[in-house]
Parts: sequence; structure tokens; C-alpha cells
Amino acid sequence: MRATEYAGYGGGTSPSRELWMNLVEEAAAVAPELAELRRELHREPEVGLQLPKTQAMVLDALAGLPLEITTGKELTSVVGVLRGGQPGPTVLLRGDMDALPVVEETELEYASTNGNMHACGHDLHTAGLVGAARLLSAHREELRGNVLFMFQPGEEGLGGAGYMLREGLLQATGDKPIAAYAIHVWSMAAKGLFQTRPGTVMAGSNQLHVTVHGKGGHGSSPYMSVDPVPVVAELVLALQTYATRRVNVFDPVVITVTQLEAGIAVNVIPNTARLGATVRTLSNETFDQLSRELPALARGIAAAHGCTVEATFAKQYPVTINDAGRTAGTSARLTEVFGAERVTPLDDPLMGSEDFSMVLAEVPGTFLMLGARPDDVGEDGPSNHSSVVRFDDAVLGDQAAALASLAVHHLT
Repeated sequence: MRATEYAGYGGGTSPSRELWMNLVEEAAAVAPELAELRRELHREPEVGLQLPKTQAMVLDALAGLPLEITTGKELTSVVGVLRGGQPGPTVLLRGDMDALPVVEETELEYASTNGNMHACGHDLHTAGLVGAARLLSAHREELRGNVLFMFQPGEEGLGGAGYMLREGLLQATGDKPIAAYAIHVWSMAAKGLFQTRPGTVMAGSNQLHVTVHGKGGHGSSPYMSVDPVPVVAELVLALQTYATRRVNVFDPVVITVTQLEAGIAVNVIPNTARLGATVRTLSNETFDQLSRELPALARGIAAAHGCTVEATFAKQYPVTINDAGRTAGTSARLTEVFGAERVTPLDDPLMGSEDFSMVLAEVPGTFLMLGARPDDVGEDGPSNHSSVVRFDDAVLGDQAAALASLAVHHLT
């Protein structure tokens, strides 16, 4: 299908191909500056909701652009509003800024040395969104409407998007956005390849925490105690069986136990033992089922051993759901701009999670992946979050042009 078939989904008409290609050419011209910014961000990664150095770099990179800038109260977010030459709707573009508490081992010239690492490519997301802001600012008078730039801390497990929504992100222009877009780089896909899908694109992330209470004692006399350790050991296996027997295979889950804790001394039966697991779901229905049944499973196994248990199942991030119409338009637009060989569908949802899901629950839009695997890395290379993962910042120009193009589609 052609992009023009989706011309009406954002309320506007499709801009000329000349403007689209101008964005690509203009992005190529600023790409070296974006790469320099990305590497500066990479050298000094910050973790969490408070990223003062990162925020300062973003504000400096946006200085001089015709943007209305506000910063967060509970977190070091940056929100930029670009008002077009004529009135119209608002489109939101997002880039997350936080890093991970991972010691970098890439040996890159610009590698981090502070114990944190941009191992998920958020430095590229930030630089790419700065590039989109520069491109769209240069075409401000041609825009019928507004662009809302969302520079977000705290994506890695802290729900920074939720903080920004509570602080009024969607009201920044005076009108709620009609569309929202985010691009995430991916180390395991070919450089420059755009991928997405309608509907569920990323899993929901949930956490199971279980504390088993028994009766401690000497390791030589277990019959005089109530040992909580076999309970957590049995629960690890029971969780894997549960995932294959109690859950619809066409709506799968991933249950991964990542934390086990029990005792200190080798000859002492502890009073308590603990288990923590990450649980990925692809639908609200499955989440509701697991929220009831996993704590009940833990209680049942504990009771069989004469123990009691505290079990909680909590939602961290909801399922990331792409709007079907926006996503069809996204694929069509990127195909027109970059060519059919650069745009392919994701056959299945990814079991990772994203707090952009919180934005997409409020605004119809698309979350898409962009391959950024360096040429010297094979298909079996390290994944996002690895201490040795590398991303090719040669994709930054196209990343910026893609974001700008998606906004332009709704505003010209």
C-alpha cells in the first residue's frame, strides 16, 4: 500500500515526496553533529530519574531552536514544544535518556568509565530526537500544528513516562496529541532496518516476589525445624510447569526466576527464604490470571511444607500496543522515504517491555525498532543490555529523518 492511502489518518494530507527527501538530506548533513552528541552522552551515562548532566547536554543541544522548553519537577525530563506556522494538531515524539548500571567493556574510544553504560542505546534515542527537533524547526513555517518532544529519564524500570504524564506532558501544547512515535535501536538487527507491527509489539513487565516463612534451626536436625528452602526450590520448578500447563500457548508468558535468597551460615536452617521473578505477559487477560494464580501457587506449596508465605504480583509496565492505523501509516511512510528493503514487519511481539506503553495507552501511535548492528558484528552478536554491546551511530541521520517524517505526515 502507498503512503497516500493513509493521508487522512492524521487529519492532514500527505506532504510532497520532495519534502520527505529534503528531510533525509538535511539529516545526513547534521548527522556528524548528532554522532558527536551521542558519543558525549555515551561517555557520561546516568541512571534513573535524575540525570542532571544528560539534561544539561540536551538543553545545550536544543539551545537556539524555536522551542518552548520546560523541565520536570520530580525528574530531570525535558519537554520541547515546536509550534508550526499554522494552527493544527499535536504530534508527540519521544526519546529516552537513561543508562544502565552496567560496567562497560567495549573498549570504545568514547566508552564510559563511571560504572554505568548506555547498553540499551538510549544515547542514540536522545541524539536522534535532538536531530528531529532541528529538522522540524527548520520547517516550522510549513507545519500546520505542533510537535511535542519528550526527552525522558527513568525508562529502565522506573516508569519515567508515568512521571511525565502525571506532570502534564500531554497538555503541554494545550491540545492532547493525536499521534505518538518512538524509535528504539536494536543491536541484533541489520543496520538501518526499520521493524514494527500493529497491536502488541512489546510484552508487559511484571514482578513476582515471594517470602516463605518457616522455623529456623540447626542444619543437622531438619526435623526440629520448618525449612523454607525446599519451598522456594519447589516453587522455581512449579513456575516453569505453570507457564506450560496453565497458560494458553497462543498468549504466551515468560517466567524467569532471577533472585533466590536464603540463609547466611552453611549449617543453619534459615527462618525465611525469598524468591524474585520477572514475568512477561502479552495481554491484560493473562496478567489478570497470573495476578490471581501465582500467589495462590506459592501459598499452596508453602502450606504443603508447613510454611506460610507472603506473595505479591505487581505490574511494572503494561503491554505496549501499537495502534493499527498509525502503524500501517508508519510502515507506508518509511517505505516511501527509505525503500521497501528497509522496512519489514516484526512477525511476533518482543518479550522485552517499554514504558512508552503508558503513552500509547493514552495516544494512538507506533513504537518501532531500528537496527543498529555495526558492520563488523555478526547476527549472533551481543544483545541490548550486554556489557560489550555496540551500536552504530551511522543510523542517527535516518533515525532523526524518520521521526521528523512521521510528524510531518500529520502536520502538512
